[in-house]
Amino acid sequence: MTADRKIGDVILTVDNISLAFGGVKALTDVSFDVREHEILAIIGPNGAGKSSMLNVINGFYHPQQGAITYRGLTRAQMKPHEAAEQGIARTFQNIALFKGMSTLDNIMTGRNLKMKVNFLLQALHFGPALKEELEHRAACEKVIDFLEIEHIRKTPVGKLPYGLQKRVELGRALAAEPSLLLLDEPMAGMNIEEKQDMCRFILDVNDEFGTTIVLIEHDMGVVMDISDRVVVLDYGRKIAAGTPDDVRRNQDVIDAYLGVGHD
Repeated sequence: MTADRKIGDVILTVDNISLAFGGVKALTDVSFDVREHEILAIIGPNGAGKSSMLNVINGFYHPQQGAITYRGLTRAQMKPHEAAEQGIARTFQNIALFKGMSTLDNIMTGRNLKMKVNFLLQALHFGPALKEELEHRAACEKVIDFLEIEHIRKTPVGKLPYGLQKRVELGRALAAEPSLLLLDEPMAGMNIEEKQDMCRFILDVNDEFGTTIVLIEHDMGVVMDISDRVVVLDYGRKIAAGTPDDVRRNQDVIDAYLGVGHD
């Protein structure tokens, strides 16, 4: 957990969210909040409802019950593009990059919502469109520099090792300059060294850009050191919430999540 950061007011409130697919309940009466500038981890075993929760926050899924309030605006439903326009960006558990495109071009796609010039001028690559593209390219180059991937900026991402692909996906999300970043298992499938690098970048994004981060993980170990607060889900229900130390000592978490018996 990082020190000397000022955690702000609540910017996102998840209130009594329930979500079901047919007769299968994915989430049941889940409530928590997210504060500005913090790193909040949502953890739990596979199938606990973590990704479903993230999909509700950014509008991919619409809950049957409950509401989400983001920066004072309460909604029962929101479309993903509306979430993006409000400054919410996310990465995906399964990498969703354009494999034949270069690192730079993939990161440039994260700037789509920032582009204001009309399509015809973009196609002609003329005047304001050229100026705008140069500005967007410069913003993407900053992200590339920040993530230390200058050496692969022209490499097709399909040729990159898995850990670097995950870093490119983080770069694409950062290119949108989000105020709230949702990370869906950013360290899944990584080796120890790659996990350490990703932890460092997550902390740096939070520290240098002031970005509020909600990340989900099933590996408790990798989030305990970087999270300000932790929410634990099990079978779609919230079973614990608090500081990493509080959660680590919670017997419900030990029983349901870690599978460790009483001492």
